Amino acid sequence: MSKRDYYEVLEVSKSASAEEIKKAYRKKALKFHPDKNPGDKEAEDKFKEAAEAYEVLGNAEKRQRYDQFGHAGVGGASGGGFGGGGMSMDDIFSHFGDIFGGGFGGFSGFGGFGGSSRGGQRVNKGSNLRVKVKLTLKEIANGVEKKIKVKKYVSCDHCNGTGADGGTAYSNCSTCGGSGQVTRVANTILGQMQTRSACPTCNGEGKTITKKCAHCNGDGVLRTEEVVSINIPAGVEEGMQLSVSGKGNAARRGGINGDLLVLIQEEKHPELIRDGSDLIYHLQLSVPDAILGTPAEIPTVESKVKVKIEPGTQPGKILRLRGKGLPEVNSYHRGDLLVRVNVWIPSDVSKEEKKTLEKLKESDSFTPKAGNEQNGFFSKMKDIF
Repeated sequence: MSKRDYYEVLEVSKSASAEEIKKAYRKKALKFHPDKNPGDKEAEDKFKEAAEAYEVLGNAEKRQRYDQFGHAGVGGASGGGFGGGGMSMDDIFSHFGDIFGGGFGGFSGFGGFGGSSRGGQRVNKGSNLRVKVKLTLKEIANGVEKKIKVKKYVSCDHCNGTGADGGTAYSNCSTCGGSGQVTRVANTILGQMQTRSACPTCNGEGKTITKKCAHCNGDGVLRTEEVVSINIPAGVEEGMQLSVSGKGNAARRGGINGDLLVLIQEEKHPELIRDGSDLIYHLQLSVPDAILGTPAEIPTVESKVKVKIEPGTQPGKILRLRGKGLPEVNSYHRGDLLVRVNVWIPSDVSKEEKKTLEKLKESDSFTPKAGNEQNGFFSKMKDIF
């Protein structure tokens, strides 16, 4: 199946700026992120497709080749990226983590105690932890420091995380001699073949405990509760994930701590609706106020501001309060507050009110005229309500 046009994938024009392309990808990535669409294969495919499109259009040189030659200009080795679509989800998260700002690493997976090799010996890696943090619009607008309690494994104080009594009850592994690796020689038709692997006796650590720590039973870690401070930047969105390095589980018998992964959740505002960096507010006006004009108080994330509603304001009119929206992550741009005017029509009126309305109905001012905005009054009311 042929690939879709990358501009079509991100829903941007071919003349879109780099910032517009970045913003479009960011929106797609959040919409189709696997964490928000668990088990949804179609969403995962769209997530990968958007990442592939941004990998090309987000790079000036690759974008120029793509504009000139299409997919053929960025395929294979010359594409320098997804090529035939062989990158894994982890590759995508690692490659595009910076799109969400400096504090937002890849949406990495989570597992048990891992490990890596350093100088031939195995280095333990603590597992990552994941927590959810709910934020109000005000906290999102300004950024906030959150202190949360996390149940986690920490390094044992009694043995300094070594797992050995007093931190010194160690000896070199008798199997590998302290190297952490064993070499095996096998005879084959091609001659002798040597292979190296982690020592099965010490699990690649190069040493064994002669006397275990009584407090942690030789693991070097204890489960406890810790308060972690998290600095959340302004402008984050629902579904974003913040990575706090080294605040995950401690590694068994020393090594590298895992990370704390913080999933952002938004609390709904009672009056404001978020649309990216913009905010939307529905202002309800009575018919007399719409006709005669009136001052109105509009809520923002910080306080309230007063605006003047001009006489003859039509239903559906949008007032834009610039800079009263939300900031974007790691950007100087701030969105606007859009005030949508709704006119409330009463469904029941008194006899006196009905007589007054009948008189007004006969007035020339209340008679729709060709080309007059009032011709669309009822259709607009239908759209709004």
